[in-house]
Amino acid sequence: MTTGAASLASIPPWLNVSTWWRTFGRPPRIMGLDIARAIAIIGMIGAHLGQTAETIELSDPSTWSAIVHGNPSLLFALLAGFSISLMTRRGAIAPADVPAMRLRMLGRGATIFVIGLFLELLNTPIAVILTLYGVLYVAIIPLLRWRTSRLILTAALLGLCGPPLLALLTTLSAGANGGGISLVLFGSYPITVWLCFGVTGMVLGRLRLDRTRTAVWFVVVGVVLLTIGYGLGDTGTSADPGLAWVESPRAWAGWLQLLGSAEPFERMLDAVLAAAPHSGGVMEILGAGGLGVAVIGVCILLSAPLRWVLLPFAALGSMPLSAYSAHVVSYVLMAGPGGFISSNETWVWSVVVLLIATTAWSIFSGRGPLERLTARVADAAASVPPGAQRP
Repeated sequence: MTTGAASLASIPPWLNVSTWWRTFGRPPRIMGLDIARAIAIIGMIGAHLGQTAETIELSDPSTWSAIVHGNPSLLFALLAGFSISLMTRRGAIAPADVPAMRLRMLGRGATIFVIGLFLELLNTPIAVILTLYGVLYVAIIPLLRWRTSRLILTAALLGLCGPPLLALLTTLSAGANGGGISLVLFGSYPITVWLCFGVTGMVLGRLRLDRTRTAVWFVVVGVVLLTIGYGLGDTGTSADPGLAWVESPRAWAGWLQLLGSAEPFERMLDAVLAAAPHSGGVMEILGAGGLGVAVIGVCILLSAPLRWVLLPFAALGSMPLSAYSAHVVSYVLMAGPGGFISSNETWVWSVVVLLIATTAWSIFSGRGPLERLTARVADAAASVPPGAQRP
């Protein structure tokens, strides 16, 4: 009797490629989301490797490369919400499956967190997002079965009220900088911003993504939001208003004097208007969120007519955790520990190599290696036997 491994090995490589080319990305998989994930990965690689402008001036095309700063990582968070929504059957989880699903999310988030810690130990100038990405998975666990209306309200409160309230907290905390606070509140992006994008993605992921009308609405609404956010916001280069403001007083007298002045409210207003990359301001949330939604809409619309052309990008986007980690490791191999790279040529070649490698892996091995690892840990956390159907 032939084993499964032997059967796979006996398949001619050309037949495997032909089958993959015809079937990969077909429903029920939503190929447009994979393509959008690939764009997020490519954008983050550009932010790490490329020679790009700091801010965008619409009248100057040479500055448009600044789009890779901040936007790709928030697109990644938005797509995480889509993935969570699809994993949880758009919120329609049977009550009996809820405990296992929550344990699975916990296992997945913990694994991503640990992978992020390992990548941080490589000592690159890259602000590794996976630790916060893992925290996001855990933070969303209580929201898995919430009604859509409740999720919409939560996303709105996080996006509109989170930045000014966090600015006030920054002022009143007198410069607190503990490890946990730095991770979830005062890092490149606070958890409030990531939660806003994750919850928004959960809401959008519950829509009929197979309908062209849905994708068109994504593009229209996204363009409106990015126009409001980046059109009305302050896109100056002073990132992270929560940390770049005037030093907070530490003495009680200074604290009371500050509380009685207008400065906390000025900082809250700055947090509303901030639209610079990694500022975490309301306007950046609107602008980056609108851009992300529009990109997802365009990717879904193009995934059918340009399917064959975009298949390598879909392969890359089908294993974002593996691709992102491979990029960080390759950065160390190219630059050395603590080294720095700034080259558009390196950016292009890194993307080309990653597209070829992930396409080949998808054809001959299927799921990405780290995606397979996180799935196994998630199943173990939920006490799911190997081969059993996941809820």
